[in-house]
Amino acid sequence: MINKLVASADAAVADVPAGATLVVGGFGLCGIPENLIAALRRRGVANLTAVSNNCGIDDWGLGLLLKNRQIRKMVSSYVGENAEFERQFLSGELEVELVPQGTLAERMRAGGAGIPAFFTPTGVGTLVAEGKETRTIDGRDYVLERGIVGDFSLVAAWKGDRLGNLVYRRAARNFNPVAATAGRISIAEVEELVEVGEIDPENVHTPGIFVHRVVVAPREKRIERRTVRKE
Repeated sequence: MINKLVASADAAVADVPAGATLVVGGFGLCGIPENLIAALRRRGVANLTAVSNNCGIDDWGLGLLLKNRQIRKMVSSYVGENAEFERQFLSGELEVELVPQGTLAERMRAGGAGIPAFFTPTGVGTLVAEGKETRTIDGRDYVLERGIVGDFSLVAAWKGDRLGNLVYRRAARNFNPVAATAGRISIAEVEELVEVGEIDPENVHTPGIFVHRVVVAPREKRIERRTVRKE
């Protein structure tokens, strides 16, 4: 019987080696695999390359690994909420590859679909295109972008079953579906485990064929920037 459940977040990431490339779901602090990230911090595994929309904040999400000097390189599209990120980048301690947000999502999706590269008009004529092949197609210029395949992908879902079928909740879906497919080994933390068959096949966001490990872990779900109405 197929059973992809693992006992804990620590067990799920126990074989992530130094120097690994991680494709991580989430947007800001929404839908991030916070338990898997915390487990990596406890392990202390270093020299990591993290591919994610952003690097969390100073004291949460991927920011915890950054603060602990475990990330060597970030591939991301937004870096504005993390003062330690700025400090490490400006001091030369951290290598950064900035990628337009839509291009980053498509690079993950392409990697998961077995597409090695694709042409996009985004970034043509800018620093993004430097050193990359460009081509004119039907009168429009395009730049070649490589698909992303990581050693591991880390995602967070709302519901899952032991086969690895996943459902994300609303905005927390964000980068998670494409990140889940872009890792050679895909690890998902879920809030709720359900029996096989309880998830309507029409409602499965990530089919279990893409997922290798599932861990059930409650999430704290911090709010990145709380905005309230003035009375």
